[in-house]
Formats: sequence, C-alpha cells, structure tokens
Amino acid sequence: MALMKTSNPALGESTFRDLAGGRYGGAIDATARMTLSGTVNKTGILLLCALASAAWTWNRFLVSHDMAAVGPLLLIGTFGGLVVAMVTIFKKEWSPATAPIYALLEGLALGGFSALLDLRYPGIAMQAVSLTFGTLLVMLLAYKSRIIVVTQKFRMGIVAATGGIMVFYLVQMLLGFFGVRFTTINGGGAIGILFSIFVVAIASLNLVLDFDFIERGVDYGAPKYMEWYGAFGIMVTLVWLYLEILRLLSKTRSRS
Repeated sequence: MALMKTSNPALGESTFRDLAGGRYGGAIDATARMTLSGTVNKTGILLLCALASAAWTWNRFLVSHDMAAVGPLLLIGTFGGLVVAMVTIFKKEWSPATAPIYALLEGLALGGFSALLDLRYPGIAMQAVSLTFGTLLVMLLAYKSRIIVVTQKFRMGIVAATGGIMVFYLVQMLLGFFGVRFTTINGGGAIGILFSIFVVAIASLNLVLDFDFIERGVDYGAPKYMEWYGAFGIMVTLVWLYLEILRLLSKTRSRS
C-alpha cells in the first residue's frame, strides 16, 4: 500500500516508509511498536513542556515589562526551534530527545510573542490558547466520528492549499526586504480578516491529515520512537495554528 501525503513537513510522505511492512516490518516486536495511546501520551508531554516554558517567559515579561527581558528568549526559541525541528525531521530516531527540546524552545518563542501581543490587546493570548485547544478537540472528534473523511481528493486539496500559503509567506518575507508590504492582506480590513480565516481553516484541517497519517503509522507497525515523532508532528501544526489564530484575533482587535 502506498503511503499517503500530508502537508505537515514533519509528517511527510516518506515518514513511515521502510519502518514497517518493509525493511523493518518483520523485525519489530509487537510491544516495541507505535500505538495511538502512546502517541497521545507523548503529545500531552510535549504540550506540557511548551506551556511550562511559555509561562516562564511570560512571567519574566510581566515582572519587567521590558522587551529586553524576553527578546533573547524569543530569538533563541524561534531559531533554536527551527534547527531542532530540522534535526528531528531528518533524524526521526532522535525524536524521544529532540521533540521535548523542540516543545520547550517553541514555548519560549510563543510565550514571549504572546506576552508582547497581550500587552497591546489584553486577553488575546488566552483567547488564542482556548481556540487552539478547542479546535484540536473538534478536529479530533470530527476525525474519529468520520464527520471528516480523509479521501485522496481531500488530502491533495489541503496539501495544495498549505503549499500555496507557505509560498505566499515566503514571497512576502523576501519582498519585505525590498520594502514591499501586503497591507491589504496583513491589515484589519475585510480582505485581511477573510484571508486569516482561510489560513486558520487550512491549519485546522492539517490536524485531520496528521491524525490520519499517525493512524496509518500505527497500522504499519512503526517503531516505538515514532510515537514521539508523531507527537512532534502534531506540535508543529498546533504551533502554526496558534500563531494564525493570534494573527486573526489581532486583526479583529485592531478594527475597534
């Protein structure tokens, strides 16, 4: 059976290839294989790691109200998280160690960024956290109850939309160095808000693809360490979703 694609870079088409049913399939004992419950537990651990480091960074900012207190942590979290994420993607067997490190680093970045934004729009961070976890629960229920069925057309549509968003963000970043700004898209007008709603919807649907891909990994009998890697993949999507929800909320707040 061919592996299906997911637009999450951490859970790409080759993630479980040769881990089960192929090169290693017959050699992995049943007790040493990936399980759904194990992946859920690991996801919970990563979420706790991210929340702990985010709360620590947030507290530092609340005490000082000084950007200098969280600026270095924000940079370390952002770039350190990117480096660790790339290492994890290419060295999946290291994920039991690198996935928690990634979660801690992302917590530093998200905590600092959220504190700065919350200072401008009080309460926005808590709203974004609530909406992110609410979306995670809704998507999980929709997937388990088969309200949303992952078909090949559905999968390819989400992959294409996610790829288009990422290309747009990359082009926007590059053009920004030359002073070109997409004010309509990034502003609090109707077009900007509709764009953010679209991106939030695509990020949410990526969670469904992640659930489906992890379930397939369990069916293929992937090694136990892939529970950490599957949890890492969910974290990548949740970080993106949280940032997009923050962006959407900030646009709506800027209108008032």
